[in-house]
Amino acid sequence: MPRKSTRLTFAVLATGAGVFAMLQSLIAPALPTVQHALHTSQSTATWVMTAYLLSASVFTPILGRVGDLIGKKRTLVAVLFVVLLGCLLAALAPSIGVLIVARVVQGVGGALFPLSFGIIRDEFAPSRVSGSISNLSAVIAAGGGVGIVAAGPIVSALDYRWLFWIPVAVVAATVLIALRYVPESPNRAEGKVSWLGAGLLSAWLVALLLPLSQASKWGWGSAKVIGLFAAAVALFVLWLLSEARSRTPLIDLRVMRLPAVWTTNTAALLFGAGMYALWSFLPAFVQTPSVAGYGFGASVTASGLLMLPMLVAMFLSGILSGRLEPVVGAKSLLTTGAALGALALGMLALWHSAQWQVAVVSGVFGLGIGLAFASMANLIVGSVPASQTGAATGMNANIRTIGGSIGAAVTSVLVTGHLQPSGLPYASGYTHGFALLAVLCLAAALAALLVPTARKARLTAPARIADRSPAEPEAAASGTRG
Repeated sequence: MPRKSTRLTFAVLATGAGVFAMLQSLIAPALPTVQHALHTSQSTATWVMTAYLLSASVFTPILGRVGDLIGKKRTLVAVLFVVLLGCLLAALAPSIGVLIVARVVQGVGGALFPLSFGIIRDEFAPSRVSGSISNLSAVIAAGGGVGIVAAGPIVSALDYRWLFWIPVAVVAATVLIALRYVPESPNRAEGKVSWLGAGLLSAWLVALLLPLSQASKWGWGSAKVIGLFAAAVALFVLWLLSEARSRTPLIDLRVMRLPAVWTTNTAALLFGAGMYALWSFLPAFVQTPSVAGYGFGASVTASGLLMLPMLVAMFLSGILSGRLEPVVGAKSLLTTGAALGALALGMLALWHSAQWQVAVVSGVFGLGIGLAFASMANLIVGSVPASQTGAATGMNANIRTIGGSIGAAVTSVLVTGHLQPSGLPYASGYTHGFALLAVLCLAAALAALLVPTARKARLTAPARIADRSPAEPEAAASGTRG
């Protein structure tokens, strides 16, 4: 395929990443249906989400690094094929156990994000990289929104299994087109996969995310939660030591210390806390019966439609950011996106008595998501060596997910910590939760202000990190301090 033919390549990348993003949120509104159909408990059904989260968190940075080493196209096709198998297994799953295993397999698709960003950087003309990354980020952001909006109509008209049959057809076609038309990227990192680093990374991520997702059921003071948090800290320290001493680290910590990278990742952690928590709790808020003193008793389909303005706004602002980034800079867009998220959540905490108000807030937050997603990806890609693109963007996606888990866990404590006699949360639980998320998004905007300007970021000379030998740590480290 001629290297100038990039439209079909982009279509393949956007389809794969978009489907994975949709799978993240598609099943959430249908969990009660899945619970009933597979004759299981609510606590067991939630593992359909938890297993996917843990799997994606583990595989995203690891396979991003594998793509840097052995070839991004080869890894992309393999990941798409695994996602296809996961969707097929989920569609046919006869029990909740098989469905949970299928979701673990689907989680491998988290690597589609860093692999896609890496292919764009390697294959597209430099003048098109920023805009293409923005457009792909818009598709990824919109994919999560599509899942929330489409779940209700699909389950109502067909069956929850079609939440997986439809992706089976789409991903199967994407695999075939990717094999034929996506070129293999020429840029390769040197070295090999650090399996010790991969194992320790997986261990501390699971030890951190598992109690965050299950603490509301296990209890924050339970031995399991405290023990896993302690294990996460210990494993994280061991991972840092292992990566610092490795000649071929899974995640180059010198790259993570680049000013543009650590500040962007900090903003990603905080903004992810607000975004994913809102996606989790806003549908529950509008579905609450009005007898609780708030809520609208909306159906799954109706609550999804209230999220439609968010979906449209995040897609349009993501596309627009690609046009604005050369003019105002990715730093300004990230700051603006996080500030819009804080504004929307602050409005929601005070202003939620009518459905149209929720729809307006949803749209404003969508504008923020589109700007923030696109600018984060551009800041990371523009700040790291080409050979580190997959690992660095994979960690950025992971950090955003960790933030989302923290935001959802803390919001759950506020919402469910004090219940009415009917068992429904008080309105104050939601308002306090939305207010806290607004503060987190505001903190993300402040973190974005610390991102160095494009000129200062260039002075850090990330290429020096890629070119140095493992025996030159001090020379490389000086290059990251700009």
